[in-house]
Amino acid sequence: MLLQDRYKQLIKGTTSCFDRIIISGTLPVICFAEGMTGYLYSKSVRIFDYPKFAEPYKEELRANAEAIATENDIEIEFVRNSTARKEDIVSKAIAKNGKTQGLLYILSAMEACPTYKPWHDKKTGKTYLKGDIGKCLHYYFYFNDPELGFGYIRVPTWCPFRLQLYFNGHNVLQKQLRQRAIQSSMVDNAFHYIEDFHLAQELSDKLDVAKLHKAFDRLAELYCPVHKDFGQVYHWSIMQRICKGSVNCILI
Repeated sequence: MLLQDRYKQLIKGTTSCFDRIIISGTLPVICFAEGMTGYLYSKSVRIFDYPKFAEPYKEELRANAEAIATENDIEIEFVRNSTARKEDIVSKAIAKNGKTQGLLYILSAMEACPTYKPWHDKKTGKTYLKGDIGKCLHYYFYFNDPELGFGYIRVPTWCPFRLQLYFNGHNVLQKQLRQRAIQSSMVDNAFHYIEDFHLAQELSDKLDVAKLHKAFDRLAELYCPVHKDFGQVYHWSIMQRICKGSVNCILI
């Protein structure tokens, strides 16, 4: 028997919404080896000059991160321990710096990333890029966004600049409720009070994907501006999600 059925006489109302969501952002023309090969040929860049071609973008992203940190009076913290929980590090930093809105903190770490390596096929005489896995510096920009709430965007400093973006559907719903002056409150990752359950469920069921895309684009524009050099916009796809199986119950 479900919890909400067992205690239905004590439950004032329920809502269900998306929980933790991880989004992947890719640049369609250069996110695969053949596409990047074609792009280099179109720009008259030698395939074996690919590392030299990519290097300036790495430096541009590092300079961008440092400028953002300075502008927001935030020190970029490098995470050396790969087993450390980034959320714990950020929570302690936020408690110390007192930031509650906008950019909250920045972490950096050396982590694995998709990349390409030049290759010459002696049999065919063709020179092209092959997919590979490398390691590069990544930046984690943690934020409390006006539309997405708390989350982060993970920016690699090496081509093809595949982004990872995390946010929580509970936070999005709470932002929407506040915009409509509907009272609600949360404990950790669950609502324990919602003034209007019916409206909350309507908002959850009508999650505006186009509006979310605009928020993602805005974050990419700010934290990974090099994509503009390729004349492309990011394609966003769901990498992982915990969805509407999560029910929030309110006891009388």
